[in-house]
Amino acid sequence: MILNVLLIEDNLDLAAAIIDYLEIEIIACDHSSNGVAGLAQIKSNEYQVIILDLNIPGMDGLSVCENMRQHGIDTPVLMLTARDSLADKVAGFNAGSDDYLVKPFAMQELVVRIQALAKRRSGQTTCLKVADLTLDLKQKQVFRQEQRLKLTPTGLKLLEVLMRASPNPVSRKQLINAVWGDDEPDSNSLKVHIHNLRRQIDGQFLKSTPVLKTITGYGFALSDFRELSGKK
Repeated sequence: MILNVLLIEDNLDLAAAIIDYLEIEIIACDHSSNGVAGLAQIKSNEYQVIILDLNIPGMDGLSVCENMRQHGIDTPVLMLTARDSLADKVAGFNAGSDDYLVKPFAMQELVVRIQALAKRRSGQTTCLKVADLTLDLKQKQVFRQEQRLKLTPTGLKLLEVLMRASPNPVSRKQLINAVWGDDEPDSNSLKVHIHNLRRQIDGQFLKSTPVLKTITGYGFALSDFRELSGKK
């Protein structure tokens, strides 16, 4: 499987060198030269790792990382910077980065760190948010319009899978594997749990746009569908 990473770096010579080297290592690399455009790419594409320079125009690396985590994006972040003080590293980790590489660095070290980060999701994300629906991962609490919702443990697992994938759909098989693993339930279990989940997150908010949608013949998707329809 080819890794797909995003490099946010305003030094175009360095960016070109990194992209060329990663291509040799069979790692696909998109590039952005400023924080605002880079954040937009993060939110609209799927990456295994984000390589993020600290000092970039538009929005600095710390702000990009913080914004990612606030929106529940748990893609691992490797921070690149010329700053090597302990305080700078602490600031990077506090902003939500997963690893730190000081310039100048060896390209092979960069590759090794990318490969290690790509094997896991970031543990920095503590909150997932879709439209006005929020899941606090630490407290295992769900809120919509600041009203706390009561979900079962299975409902919480289903919601987390759907929110992490949002706005992309998740197949029924993927949901079953994520929640029950090899201990596959009877044919009606998923249907019942999805019904209960929909009742909790949409049924109580009749004046709001539903966020859980059935994808006929495939599975389910969680998104602000009013926002998506407005973009067409």
